Amino acid sequence: MAKKPVKIMETILRDAHQSQAATRMKLDEMLPIADKLDKIGYYALEAWGGATFDSCIRFLNEDPWERLRALRKAVPNTKLQMLLRGQNLLGYRHYSDDVVKKFCELTVKNGIDVLRIFDALNDINNLKTAIEATKMAGGTVEAAVSYTTGPVYNDEYYVKLAKELKAMGADIICIKDMANLLLPYDAYRLVKTLKEKVDMPVHLHTHNTAGTGDMTNLKAIEAGCDIVDTALSPLGNGTSQPATESLVATLEGTDYDTGIDLKKLNELTVYFRGVAERLKNDGFLSDKVLKVDVNALIYQVPGGMLSNLINQLKEQGKSEKLEEVLQEVPRVRADLGYPPLVTPSSQIVGTQAVLNVIAGERYKMVTKETKGVVRGEYGKLPVNPDPAIVKKILGDEKPIKYSPHDLPPELEKLRDELGKYYEQEEDVLTYALFPQVSMPFFKSRYAKKHGVDTSVFDDKNQVHPV
Repeated sequence: MAKKPVKIMETILRDAHQSQAATRMKLDEMLPIADKLDKIGYYALEAWGGATFDSCIRFLNEDPWERLRALRKAVPNTKLQMLLRGQNLLGYRHYSDDVVKKFCELTVKNGIDVLRIFDALNDINNLKTAIEATKMAGGTVEAAVSYTTGPVYNDEYYVKLAKELKAMGADIICIKDMANLLLPYDAYRLVKTLKEKVDMPVHLHTHNTAGTGDMTNLKAIEAGCDIVDTALSPLGNGTSQPATESLVATLEGTDYDTGIDLKKLNELTVYFRGVAERLKNDGFLSDKVLKVDVNALIYQVPGGMLSNLINQLKEQGKSEKLEEVLQEVPRVRADLGYPPLVTPSSQIVGTQAVLNVIAGERYKMVTKETKGVVRGEYGKLPVNPDPAIVKKILGDEKPIKYSPHDLPPELEKLRDELGKYYEQEEDVLTYALFPQVSMPFFKSRYAKKHGVDTSVFDDKNQVHPV
C-alpha cells in the first residue's frame, strides 16, 4: 500500500490538563518549552478553548486572549487549534449571532488556525453561525460529530451529519469520542465509511478512560484516518488522550510513520514530568484519573462527568449512592432524548440523575437546565422524549420552537456594561462568556493601571489582589 503518514495533534496544552488536572497548567509553564513543541513536527497543538478560557480568569489570573497571543508568538510554525461549542462558544448558554461572529473573527485574528466546532446535541443549526464566521475570518473549520451510542446512532447517522457539515463549509470532519465509547473495530468501520462516502479529511479525538484509546486510534489509522489526538505521557492516558510517545513508536518504520523523532519527543516528556509533578503537589492531579474505568462503557459517563457526580454526592453526604446514580444516568439520558454526554448535556443529565436518586422519586426535583433541554432551549434532540416524561418534567409548560439565531444582538449592550473597564474588543467577549468572573479581573487590571486601590469598588464581587 502507498505510504500514508499520520498527522498528530498534541493536546498537552489543552485537553490533557483539562481532563486530568482541572485545566490548571499556567502560561508560564507552557512558554519555556514552546520552541521545542514547535519544532517536533506536529500537525497542530491544541492550545485554547474548552475550559481553558474559564480557568484562566477564574483560577489563574490570566487573560485568555493574552495567553493565545503569547503562544502564537512562541509557536510560529505549528498550527494552533482550539475547541469551540458552537453557539455556546466557551460559556454555558447560547449567545447571539453577533457575539458568535465577533468571537470567531477575533479568535482567528489572535492566532488560532483551526477551530474544532461541535454541538452537544449534534444540532447543526447550533453550528451554522460559528462555521460561517470562521470561514469568513480565514480560519480552518474542523466540524465535530459528538460520538455516542443509542437508538438513532449508527454509521448512517454520522455519515448524514458529516455530509451536512461538509455542505456548510467544514474543511475537516472530527469524530469527537469524549467518553471513549468508540471501540476499535467500530472505529475502523466508521472511519472507512466516512472516507468512502464523505471524502474529506477525518480527525479522530478519543480518550483512554476505558483503556481502549490506543487500539481505537490504531484501527482508525488503518482505516484511513488522517489525524489523531494524543497527549504526551506525563498528562496522557486515563481520562486524557492516549500517549503520544507510544503511538509514534508503534508507527515508526510503517507506512503510517508520523515522521516524529522519539528522542526529541522525550525532551518534551522530561519537561512535562516536572509540570505534572507541580500539578500533583498542588492537589490537581490524582492517580485516580489514570485507572482504567469500565464504567465509561457501561454507563457512558465521561471521566470529568464521573468526578462531578462523586463530588455532588459527597457534598450531599450521599457518597454511598454512586452506583445507583451511575445506573440512573442512562435512564435520564433516554428520558431526555438520548443526547451525547458532553458539555453541557453531561452536567445536566448527571445532576438530574443525582436529584432523582437523592429525592427517592424520579423528577420530583427538576433543574431549570433539565426543563430547558426538554423545552427545546438547547436545540433539537436526537430522539423525541416520551410525552409522559415531558409532562412530568414540564408540567403545564409547553415545548418551544427555538433558534439561537432569533436572539437579539448583544455586543453593544455588553460594551456599555463594561464601561471604563473596556480596554480591547476581546474584553467584551470575555465579559459575555463569564460576566461574574471577568468583572473582578477587569477591575483589578484597571486598579493596577491607574494606581487605584481595589477597595474603592463597593460591589460584592471578589476582587483579585492588586
